[in-house]
Amino acid sequence: MARTTDTDLAPHELRVLVAVAEAGGFSAGAEALGLTQSAVSHSVRGSERKIGAVLFARGRSGARPTPAGEMAVAHARRILRLLDMLVDKARGAARSQATQQPKGPLRIAAFRSTALHLLPPVLQRLRARHPGIEPQVRIVRELGRGTAGEVADGRSDLAIATLDGAQLPAGLVASELFEESYSLVHPVGHPTPRSLPLVDWAENCGSYTRAWWGAQDWIPKATIEAEDDGAVLSLVSRGHGMAIMPALSLVEAPDSIEITDLGPKRPTRRVGYVTTPELAGSAAVRALVRELRATGSTLSSGSSH
Repeated sequence: MARTTDTDLAPHELRVLVAVAEAGGFSAGAEALGLTQSAVSHSVRGSERKIGAVLFARGRSGARPTPAGEMAVAHARRILRLLDMLVDKARGAARSQATQQPKGPLRIAAFRSTALHLLPPVLQRLRARHPGIEPQVRIVRELGRGTAGEVADGRSDLAIATLDGAQLPAGLVASELFEESYSLVHPVGHPTPRSLPLVDWAENCGSYTRAWWGAQDWIPKATIEAEDDGAVLSLVSRGHGMAIMPALSLVEAPDSIEITDLGPKRPTRRVGYVTTPELAGSAAVRALVRELRATGSTLSSGSSH
């Protein structure tokens, strides 16, 4: 029988690391766990000794993870999630095959337009077919590590992400759901919409459109920058400029906005899901992916995608 070593971390030690990181300090982490501060401090010191690295920078304002601590906390979240899955799968295996249904929380990270227009029907069907699944959605800006970073850090089980652009974090798997086209968006009835100022937002500037944008000499430098695609639509609808936007952002666009096709060489972006190899095989993630694919096939066959 394999024996533990003095470098093995127990689940309760992993939970302490996560609690301290999320609470921002030892006292707050202890309160979240229902432990004393001395017990939490002792546990963190033990983990640091086992790992051989300082995991938290201590200060008057609390404790924040060091680079080694950020890595340890991310893996701790993922390991604890796998332990939860172990219990669920073992209980499921003990029941008859006919009664097995995925149960428990399913943590999803999504960027704004997918949370608004893709997820609602997906989650409606998921709940109807698998009432035991409890979806928990985090809306994350698709900047930097974006939604995929939520999975890498152990905060989410699956992310809906743009698959073009930044490199996928190590240790994750991804699959495309559909391709999304961009269109020119401008106030209704404007005679020369391409002469309008450009309204833009940070999430629109991925590498999946950069080459196309660089070849368009009619697109001016952005004179108005907004925080999200909803603000862009509001500004365009009030005549403040034109924008180039992906199809999901244009679902239920106001009547004061006109959408013009950019032609056969228009830019596109690939939307897909990202998860870990371990979670990809779980019943809950598989059920969600089936619903995402069903919706994705509808979107990709429509005129907007």
